[in-house]
Amino acid sequence: MDAFSEVLSGVRLKGAMFFSAEFSAPWRLSTPHCRVLAPALEPGAAHIVVYHFVMEGTARVGLGDDADVELAPGDIVVFPHGDSHQLSAGGATIPVESAALLKRIANGDMSPMQAGGGGPVTRFVCGYLTLDPLLSGPILESLPAMLKVNVRADRAGQWLEQSILHLLEEAASDRAGSDAMLAKLSEALFVDTVRRHVASLSDQSTGWLSAARDPVVGKSLALLHKRPAHPWTVAELATAVSVSRSALVDRFTRFLAEPPIAYLTGWRLRLAAQALTSSSKGIADVAASVGYESEAAFNRAFKRTFGVPPARYRRENRRQ
Repeated sequence: MDAFSEVLSGVRLKGAMFFSAEFSAPWRLSTPHCRVLAPALEPGAAHIVVYHFVMEGTARVGLGDDADVELAPGDIVVFPHGDSHQLSAGGATIPVESAALLKRIANGDMSPMQAGGGGPVTRFVCGYLTLDPLLSGPILESLPAMLKVNVRADRAGQWLEQSILHLLEEAASDRAGSDAMLAKLSEALFVDTVRRHVASLSDQSTGWLSAARDPVVGKSLALLHKRPAHPWTVAELATAVSVSRSALVDRFTRFLAEPPIAYLTGWRLRLAAQALTSSSKGIADVAASVGYESEAAFNRAFKRTFGVPPARYRRENRRQ
């Protein structure tokens, strides 16, 4: 049982790499918030996660008023919530021309862009993923504003990096199929990064990712996500994971600040909200698909969570 995989299986990640750079110090690259970036990268996307992968040289990354974080070869830095940020190297930095960058993105040009002041070179690639913020919420909401890991620590990460380097060369020469393969590697790189982050969490940490790692709560989460419409009870779930009801509730609440059935209710309503905006199912059918036998009970629960009834939510959030 793997709760992380259960959530990812329904998220429908869509990844891409959109920019390759060879910048010589000093230089500075500003990345706007994902709401500004989305129209250029993926029009209509509900949420974009941006990342930068350093392959050679060093850089700094800044987020808001926080101190800059140093980046080394093999580091990937991810912005799960799409916050604006800056990459830079050197002293008095030279800004990268945004118009030239946007032109490359629009043309799908993956050949390395060269800029900067002629000092030490930093080579890196930028990518993004689109995902549904409702269905990916359990993972996204457990991640910090900026996440950094190094992928050179083992063979799996080294294989990813070498594969990306190879495909970047192919993409720059317009080799057929390289963009599609880069997209899949972009998705794999994100999943690998989050897995490395989970492995680094302390035993005292809480939140969804820590809960998914716990042998009891993680198995419970996997069951709930695999069969959300099932009429789960605490007693049945406790039996399935081989602990007492009180032990299950205590462990669940320690990690997630709510008991299992309350969590399940919230997840069902997220699934319902996603179905309302992406399908033509009737409200009664949506209610039944997430485990509600009564449409009236579903309407009340949905309004408590989203502030409006399902029909109004659908009208206001219908995807084109």
